[in-house]
Amino acid sequence: MIERKQTRQIHVGNVSVGGGSPISVQSMTKTDTRDVNATVSQILVLESAGCEIIRLAVPDMEAAIALGKIKSQISDLKSQIPMIADIHFDWRLALEAIKQGVDGLRLNPGNIGAKWKVKEVVAAAKEKNIPIRIGVNAGSLEKELLEKYGHPTPEALVESAEGHIRILEELNFFDIKVSLKASNVMKTVDAYRLFSEKYDYPLHIGISEAGPPFTGMIKSAVGLGMLLSEGIGDTMRVSLTAEPEEEIRVAYEILKSLGIRRRGPELISCPTCGRCQVDLRPLAQKVEDILKNVSKPISVAVMGCVVNGPGEAREADFGIAGGKGMGLVFKKGEVVKKVKEDELLKALIDLIDEQ
Repeated sequence: MIERKQTRQIHVGNVSVGGGSPISVQSMTKTDTRDVNATVSQILVLESAGCEIIRLAVPDMEAAIALGKIKSQISDLKSQIPMIADIHFDWRLALEAIKQGVDGLRLNPGNIGAKWKVKEVVAAAKEKNIPIRIGVNAGSLEKELLEKYGHPTPEALVESAEGHIRILEELNFFDIKVSLKASNVMKTVDAYRLFSEKYDYPLHIGISEAGPPFTGMIKSAVGLGMLLSEGIGDTMRVSLTAEPEEEIRVAYEILKSLGIRRRGPELISCPTCGRCQVDLRPLAQKVEDILKNVSKPISVAVMGCVVNGPGEAREADFGIAGGKGMGLVFKKGEVVKKVKEDELLKALIDLIDEQ
């Protein structure tokens, strides 16, 4: 059983973050925020995939104003997903985003200029009970920290976060969550470990610029898996150069593999060997593709051997095991029926649909 690090609890819209609440899964829209219809469509796809918090880039005032239209449209469509505005440098964009009804800000207060500008943003966030995420990134560390440490070390990332935290705390603002991301897995993990030892602010975890699907999934699974297994992390994003809904699927697979949260099916399939007499790889791929649209937390096994398949996947809710020209359909390790090889997929899906 993983023992979670106890952190403060904040609220992003209707989602609790930290304080023992479930680890929430989030993503970021990859559309132009100024394109309201495209952005709304992507948000709805993400929410359907299980996304619980959505972040939107706000590069200019037009994008900031569009947030209100986006919020209104998704609300009309009965969506309650919280929206976070991602702001860099310009405090006016933060003020406009708050005015447009966002549920949170991603903003580093040390990067938006004079203290009076920070005060204005903090006052507006306080009035609307909007939290601020301090997002430290190895690729954009302050010049003085790079000079001090030579390169973006874990200690440099933590020190950067501390500087931003002090600014908010001096303004009596504590509705904070923090991220400390790098594209290097161990640098990221060590930064989160260091921060977690010193502070109880909730943590948004992720590996920054993790890469395209294959490498990105591996880096994210290793890095986030390490942190989560140590009880570190209150909300998470898997950053992939891919469609954003793929980020959601991977995030839930990571949580599922650690026994933290279950959403959607768990697919079990054998690697195949010399006993396999069925073309298993395309069959397993077809099953995986179909299960993408299933939200029930079930386990499904696709095995290549009728001799050992049902026994090896005894704990699976449903499964199939192929043989020469035929195969078995089983449930909880017990054979339900025997069918021809080309009928295995349909027989499995029919069995799942019956439940």
